[in-house]
Amino acid sequence: MELNVFQELTDQIDLECFYMTPSQQEEKVIQVIDLHQFIESYHQSLTVIDYISHPINIIEENNVRKGILFYDFKYDLQLDLLTSVAFKAQNQLQELWFVFVEEDSITDFSRHLDFIKKNGIDLFYSKIFIFNFFQSTIHSLK
Repeated sequence: MELNVFQELTDQIDLECFYMTPSQQEEKVIQVIDLHQFIESYHQSLTVIDYISHPINIIEENNVRKGILFYDFKYDLQLDLLTSVAFKAQNQLQELWFVFVEEDSITDFSRHLDFIKKNGIDLFYSKIFIFNFFQSTIHSLK
């Protein structure tokens, strides 16, 4: 991501997320960086619709609205799958994608597969990916 694009996005977060704590704003910045890096790696024709109002990012691909939730094991994010389903319906999304964000290169996906099974993620999400942020690689699990 180019520095000027990053600056524009953080300025927008500062402006639109004034009600958030500094910690929440930092999480939002990480979310948007993950989103833009993922788009550059996955398919640059994805269009960002909304990333401000919810942890699930709304994108559009070929006139199909989709939601993307990024998950990093480093941050103990509580998953609320029923909220994800409600968000999908409220925002008229055709698909939900779940993306594990990794910084290190991994070849053993057992931790991810166990997490998916334990939490029933494959029941709620259309696609599941492992995204290596620094290598800009994406591995599809579903």
